[in-house]
Amino acid sequence: MSANSQKLSIKEKIGYSLGDLSANLVFQTLMTYLAYFYTDIYGLEANHASAIMLTVGLIAAFGFNPIIGALADRTKSKYGKFRPWIIWTAIPLGITALLAFSTPDFEYKGKVIYAVITYTLLLLLYAANNLPYSALSGVITGDMAERNSLSSYRFVAVMFAQFFVQVFMLPIIQSAGDGDKAVGIEIVMTWLAIIGTVMLVITFFTTKERIVPTIEQKSSLKEDLGDLFKNRPWVLMLVLTTLVFITLAMKGGSYVYYFENYVDKERLTQFIQPILDALSGIGVNFFGENPVSAGFGLFNAGGIIFMIIGILFSKNLADKYGKRDVFGAALFASTIFIAIFYFFSALSVELMFVSQILHGFFYGLTIPLLWAMIADVADYSEWKNNRRATAIIFSAMLVGLKLGLTIGGALVTWILGIHNYITKEAAVVGQAIIQPESAIQGTKMLVSIYPAIPFLIGIGLLFFYEINKKMEVEIEADLLKRRSIN
Repeated sequence: MSANSQKLSIKEKIGYSLGDLSANLVFQTLMTYLAYFYTDIYGLEANHASAIMLTVGLIAAFGFNPIIGALADRTKSKYGKFRPWIIWTAIPLGITALLAFSTPDFEYKGKVIYAVITYTLLLLLYAANNLPYSALSGVITGDMAERNSLSSYRFVAVMFAQFFVQVFMLPIIQSAGDGDKAVGIEIVMTWLAIIGTVMLVITFFTTKERIVPTIEQKSSLKEDLGDLFKNRPWVLMLVLTTLVFITLAMKGGSYVYYFENYVDKERLTQFIQPILDALSGIGVNFFGENPVSAGFGLFNAGGIIFMIIGILFSKNLADKYGKRDVFGAALFASTIFIAIFYFFSALSVELMFVSQILHGFFYGLTIPLLWAMIADVADYSEWKNNRRATAIIFSAMLVGLKLGLTIGGALVTWILGIHNYITKEAAVVGQAIIQPESAIQGTKMLVSIYPAIPFLIGIGLLFFYEINKKMEVEIEADLLKRRSIN
């Protein structure tokens, strides 16, 4: 295969990135609002919400992902191995996302059963869609510089999805439902399902699989799994991904509680009012009049904007210094600006926003690199074993992602429960909910000390990850030579 045939057009990079924009309309909603939806909108008790998220998530992580990975690697069609899965799952994924955030009027037991069924189906379809989609990045091109570029396009799209969900979604939910969050979230999820489905269809028609295993390459599932567990970079990436998403789910799912219960509303209003006035002057009026939802949205907006800036710097830094070293340094800096939240008082609104912005920039540097490193691990496996099993290797990312999302999300509701958080279901009818001091302290810990711990452990693991810049160059050259011979 010639080097030129490995180059990707801007059209294909954008088309591919729309797939993750679609998937993240679902994923970011799960990470940011699922715990809050279950406890404060749907009315589940915190311990029941935690049990559902943990149990279903573990089944999805260890059951759905390996199965989908093995099936995708063995898919044969004129469209390739992975692209067909994207089109097959586009409509079912949208419908199930809508159902998972619907609030049917059942008795409490019925609510629990409905949540279990819809969450299970959602995670199954998410795996069937996003795992082959992720694996597609490993066969679109073998050029590592192009792969870094593709990751940058992809994660700018991810940031747009995250921006919408974390900045505008809560105010839009309140507005669409005229104050009724249950009605509002159903309306919003209906539109997200339609838009996401269209984007996945575009991804299918604009991408191409270029890396095809040689005819003589045949392997059993047992051999593929054996290769995995002898592949130390794969094992490390599995653990690292899990740790990263524990942190993201924990802090992402806690910020809404933090703003509702800890941040001083009067000080927040004073701080954001000039910003809202300036935005209103240019016709931007998405945030509404509620200081909590407006402050929450602007807080997330600052972090995401600087994440996008970080993503834009990521490729050049990775090309120069290697993915591993840039990832580790940036992750350490971003951790500092998470942990520092522990020291902020309820009145320290300015410092909260500044720390969120700095965390966003440094974490943004890592975002494309995590996925590009998984593609490198697929190359490393082929380089070592002369067999390529792209999807099952990418299952490390999806297993880690779901496991981290599951553990992090369950920790949010579990920690709130042990800190005596009062949910909608537990509240006295007709009375305003006043959280005890222990619950407020719990929300503070959930955005600072607790989420910093998994990041720090992940940084330590990188010292044992052997694919540095020198090895990246060696692997790319050797595989290009092999493929040109075949």
